[in-house]
Amino acid sequence: MIAAEVAGEPVLVADVDRREAQLRSSPAAAALPARGTSEGRQLRRWLTQVLVAERIVTIESARRGLTEAGAPAPLDVLPDATARIEIGSIPAALLDSMPLARALFAAMTADVEISDDEVTRYHARNHDRFAEPPPADTAGWLVFDPTRPAPRRPLPDARRRIEVELIGAARRRSFARWLDAARADLVRLCPGFEHPADPTQPDNTHRH
Repeated sequence: MIAAEVAGEPVLVADVDRREAQLRSSPAAAALPARGTSEGRQLRRWLTQVLVAERIVTIESARRGLTEAGAPAPLDVLPDATARIEIGSIPAALLDSMPLARALFAAMTADVEISDDEVTRYHARNHDRFAEPPPADTAGWLVFDPTRPAPRRPLPDARRRIEVELIGAARRRSFARWLDAARADLVRLCPGFEHPADPTQPDNTHRH
């Protein structure tokens, strides 16, 4: 039985079964929904999305002649929880577990840039992130004065940090957009294995 097709090649239900079995035998098993429940079926849909994304990465990497060699570490592309939320759970799982995906990420986003204006506006919008620490009293306690905003760290001092954050976010957006477009172009999902967020599938319901 087929769960999906990627560029005409099948992803078997047995492939989804194996991936689910691996997950349920891992330390994360206690947090997983029970089999056969709505949430359990949504987990299988999510695993199907990860499997098709892996196939897409393999296809694109072969087209570019890429290998895992020199792939960045997971923390280089997903440095914190905010980055994972920004890019979405499926690309995050891909980049976490698949060195080839990280190699492709590095190759296809290497030319992503940001402008000086973006850096300046980010610095202006985020005063608290670049505020100087308040002075300390004689006992070493920091003294906060709510009537006087802390002076902001000058842009030249904060520029490199801002550039790293903004370029990282821009690269993740670029990769996620590419993956969405490739999925729309290459993937056919079978009934029961729709995207978890597909509003037409029966387990995508809003409950209180």
